[in-house]
Amino acid sequence: MTLGCFSISLTVQDLKKSRAFYEKLGFQVYAGEESHRFLIMKNGETNIGLFQGMFDRNILTFNPGWNQDAESIKPFTDVRELREKFRAMGIEIAQDSVTGDQGPSSFTVMDPDGNPILFDQHV
Repeated sequence: MTLGCFSISLTVQDLKKSRAFYEKLGFQVYAGEESHRFLIMKNGETNIGLFQGMFDRNILTFNPGWNQDAESIKPFTDVRELREKFRAMGIEIAQDSVTGDQGPSSFTVMDPDGNPILFDQHV
């Protein structure tokens, strides 16, 4: 079972301040737009997302079908297959936005400590 690109999605109070801080740590803006209140930053193989006013807590994020450079990979485990495998293992789906038989979709599970884990497929 391949989960795809991993990043942590951080909820931030001030996107500009957070960007400046992470740039000091060696991260560079990779995607996103300040006008849309989010940036994706990269340092080597490490990805972080900075989101202002979009979430109420930090989220672990996996992107099935992408590598760490947001490039499509094949084969990969589709988000729908992941969801069904998790259900079969008794993992509760906290939020389900899966649609159709293929393509972009997402769902969220919670770890035992209440940390959200988002599976967000873009391909």
